[in-house]
Amino acid sequence: MSTPQSFQWSLSTIIDFDRYLSVAAVAGTPTPSRKHDDNSLRNVFDSSSVWHEFCGIQSSSNIPPKGLFQNRYLIQPEGFITFAKETADNCRRLVTRIVEASSAEDRRRIPIVLDRLSDSLCRVLDMADFVRATHPDFGFQQASTKAYAMLYEFMNVLNTTPGLKIKLEDALNDPNVSATWSEEERMVAQTLLKDFSKSAIESSDENRQAFVELSSRVSQLGTKFVRDMKPEKSTISLHNRQLKGVDPLVLQHASRKHLTGISIPTAGPVAFTALRSMKDESARRDLYIAMKTAPKHQLQTLQDFLETRAKVANVAGYRSYAEMNLTDKLAKTPAAVNSFLDALSRDNESRIRQEADEMLAMKKLDADDAGFPTRIEAWDTDYYQTQLANKYRSKSRRPDFISAYFSLGTVMQGLSRLFTQLYGVRFVPTAISAGEVWNSDVRRLDVIDESEGRIAVLYCDLFARPGKSPNPAHFTLRCSRRIDPSEIEEASALHPDIDPLQSVNDGMAISYNPRTKTIYQLPTIALICDFQPPCEHHNNQSSEPTLLSFRDVQTLFHEMGHAIHSILGRTACQVVSGTRCATDFAELPSVLMEHFAVDPTVLALFARHWQTEAPLPYEMVSERLAIERRGQGVETEHQILLAMLDQAYHSDLPLTMPGGFNSTKVLQDVYDRYGTVREPRQTSAQGFFGHLVEYGGTYYSYLFDRAIAGKVWKEVFDGGKGGGAVAREKGQRFRDEVLMWGGSRDGWRCLSNLLREDRLRDGGPEAMAAVGRWGVTDI
Repeated sequence: MSTPQSFQWSLSTIIDFDRYLSVAAVAGTPTPSRKHDDNSLRNVFDSSSVWHEFCGIQSSSNIPPKGLFQNRYLIQPEGFITFAKETADNCRRLVTRIVEASSAEDRRRIPIVLDRLSDSLCRVLDMADFVRATHPDFGFQQASTKAYAMLYEFMNVLNTTPGLKIKLEDALNDPNVSATWSEEERMVAQTLLKDFSKSAIESSDENRQAFVELSSRVSQLGTKFVRDMKPEKSTISLHNRQLKGVDPLVLQHASRKHLTGISIPTAGPVAFTALRSMKDESARRDLYIAMKTAPKHQLQTLQDFLETRAKVANVAGYRSYAEMNLTDKLAKTPAAVNSFLDALSRDNESRIRQEADEMLAMKKLDADDAGFPTRIEAWDTDYYQTQLANKYRSKSRRPDFISAYFSLGTVMQGLSRLFTQLYGVRFVPTAISAGEVWNSDVRRLDVIDESEGRIAVLYCDLFARPGKSPNPAHFTLRCSRRIDPSEIEEASALHPDIDPLQSVNDGMAISYNPRTKTIYQLPTIALICDFQPPCEHHNNQSSEPTLLSFRDVQTLFHEMGHAIHSILGRTACQVVSGTRCATDFAELPSVLMEHFAVDPTVLALFARHWQTEAPLPYEMVSERLAIERRGQGVETEHQILLAMLDQAYHSDLPLTMPGGFNSTKVLQDVYDRYGTVREPRQTSAQGFFGHLVEYGGTYYSYLFDRAIAGKVWKEVFDGGKGGGAVAREKGQRFRDEVLMWGGSRDGWRCLSNLLREDRLRDGGPEAMAAVGRWGVTDI
């Protein structure tokens, strides 16, 4: 292959840069470079002025912008449209290459070309989805929304194009072709075939058209359902005497006074605080019912949504939406999900019964002449769980100053140190280019592997600001993928005036792997949180960094678990890279990180007072954990019930329920059969179950991965005992058996190898039940 001179120059630059970033020292041995990066990491997150000085923002106005994420198309909003159009053209060329594949070599490469087709679409869709929700500029919001709509419609057409499935199926069924595929390529082929089977691709033209139209209708109804999640009554009036126990400051700004009492909102933090603190049971009952009663139009939207989803599944040849959506998950079938949930429910029985008895005992102490209680009601659980926690908290008599030991900079420093210990990777602060980020407070970190150099780019948007979503989240903006030399030649021909290595990945980060002599597009990740920014003082006064609550620390560890999965799941094909694994396996790394967040050995790596540098007394953490663990049986049952409800709603009931589908009756049936506490007949809490839209029969996944994470923490990392939480051999084992595979190896096989349990290798209902019997381990 002839190589353009510009490519030769760019490749040598990449190699030199990666050698510069790599650390030649023995793993775990500090070097001046490591120490400098470690200190910089703390400083750039603890001080905005240090970060801005680090980036040289003051002098950046004369530097030509490079575009968002250094994407060459995204210098201006209209570049999104150009990006989408050129991507669609490229996709058409790839489709032609696949459907015309005839030689043995062309047929052998079908999974690779299909993966490249998927990558091309995801480059626009993933980035546009993030930008339209995050970027403060209205022009970028509009352009990204339009680009997303263009490519989403194009993708739906491709998913119902029979020629692609036929060619892939023929290649898979030809042993002379498929025998040459790697394990990863075979998984890509199988994954894409399952995706095709969910798109009514083998149906008539009429059915395929119906599938596209119904899918579009589902998307519209789902958006409407989530948007309209609010109670039927926006406020509830309570008499002054009913508000005993509620902090007056909570009510002061969010309530409306009248002659005999106060009207308080039925949604938001004030309502939840009142439910947890009002001593009057009748007031709690009235507030709970108001909070959990959705308007009739919301229930009608839910009914239309679930019925339309069921029709989508029927058109695709499935009996239910859950059956369709579970085909590529570890569970595989609704029956297996129910096996897991039933086993988990039985494991939780003694815990929930003990907690219910404790709450009932407290309720009896509160009883007055009006009657003697015999059971806990739905409106009691939050109140008495709070009372029990307060009772324990008062016994400890220790002031809670724990946030002083968790400046954001020290926590980020700790995460980098932990990942260095476990996996040999660390975070290095990197100055941003003009136009690279959507807000000047966004930090960029390059992720450096001690043997491979730079392996990922991480954008950290961690501070609150007006208009920003408060929900923590992890976004993969670009997945890992090996770039074939032929792609560089094509890029050179299509854009002769642009460096081919800049063109082939749209100007975004790439790396050269000296071990495999291959070029990869780097995982590019955005991490979103909503912490208060550092407090910067003027006149040479000291500044105060962002101080995190312990819950914030756990949240950051959780989201970083997703990030490390994306970072270390560096597969050659993007369809199966990082978190692109089965939905019911994707939460394992993030939930596992919650165990690390409370381990004393891990906390000793970084937790120290932001002013005095004194180490964190672990007693402060253990006391907090003891409080948080009270009531976990109630919370686990709550999640089990929601998972069971999700299964019922995505069964065939929406189209087959005698007398017509009634979502409220289905909820009552589930709660009556499996719940410890009876749900009031007046409520319609399903109107607020927004996760139905996102999960669609897979809501059990978080519980499932919590059970697995508890087992992994205990069996692989020794529950943190003896330094197991920071041992390289433990981390390497988890990396080798789980993280590095992304979705390119079946999750049951990963789990079987990791835990050394052969009975798990083939999955199935019994393996699902076995996970349920592990129970949900307290963190």
